[in-house]
Amino acid sequence: MQSREPQPAPRHPEKAHKPDNPVRRGKPDWIRVKAPTSKAYFETRAIIRNNNLATVCEEAACPNIGECWSKGHATMMIMGEICTRACAFCNVATGKPGALDPLEPTNVAQAVRKLGLKHVVVTSVDRDDLPDGGAGHFAEVIRALREAAPLTTIEVLTPDFLRKDGAIETVVAARPDVFNHNLETVPRLYTEVRPGARYFQSLRLLDKVKTMDPTIFTKSGLMVGLGESLEEVQQVMDDLRTAEVDFLTVGQYLQPTPKHHAVDRFVTPQEFESLAKHAYAKGFLVVSATPLTRSSYHADQDFLKLRAAREAKLSATG
Repeated sequence: MQSREPQPAPRHPEKAHKPDNPVRRGKPDWIRVKAPTSKAYFETRAIIRNNNLATVCEEAACPNIGECWSKGHATMMIMGEICTRACAFCNVATGKPGALDPLEPTNVAQAVRKLGLKHVVVTSVDRDDLPDGGAGHFAEVIRALREAAPLTTIEVLTPDFLRKDGAIETVVAARPDVFNHNLETVPRLYTEVRPGARYFQSLRLLDKVKTMDPTIFTKSGLMVGLGESLEEVQQVMDDLRTAEVDFLTVGQYLQPTPKHHAVDRFVTPQEFESLAKHAYAKGFLVVSATPLTRSSYHADQDFLKLRAAREAKLSATG
């Protein structure tokens, strides 16, 4: 009797029992992207592989990977490829994560130096299994980057550190240039879309970062097309501005598999333009609102806009 090859663990075991939500076919022209083929894309991929790193670009199946990697831009995903949460929108694998890699901070820093990045985004899976939620590891990565690439500006996109006392303080003390945490959707949809999180915990995190160190830019992102209303999105904008968040990203939700939350609708480019106008009117320094916008999309260019906008604001008030 022939032995069978061991089957790989399912990517989303917690979703296996859920009924299928058919993935919409025939996406609008404005969210179609070409498969990556450039030499620079494959060079970036080689650097990532050779340094044994994960990227959210691959793990979350980002539609912009071809464009970003062709420019040498990659968003580093630390603390493994297995998330302890089971968000209904996310394509990152769920399960029991492994131990932290003590060499990861050095490997991230070396990859960033080889890529020649002027601005780097570092994100992670949720690590509810760790006492500090991985905050100390984030701080180690920031310190390694400062040493290896002192001219590179650093943006972190962190989990919510739910019930992890002192975690926010640990990351803030390492002084990233941008502290990003995504609200993802409107409060009404949290139980469906982001069941492991709490809306007001995420909002408090952003408020606390700005209170602790007003010089750190704060940033958050939303997906649309999940079933939210315009009024609900505008209320989230108001909540973020109450927390003095500087930068807002808004992008179209795309359904990874039939086991994920269904796309309610495809929001038009004209509607995204309107959302951007609303957000600027509410006082955000920088807004990126397009169908293909993601948290780290054009993050290097947007950081320069952030810094210029703050300087202009200070000049106008000073």
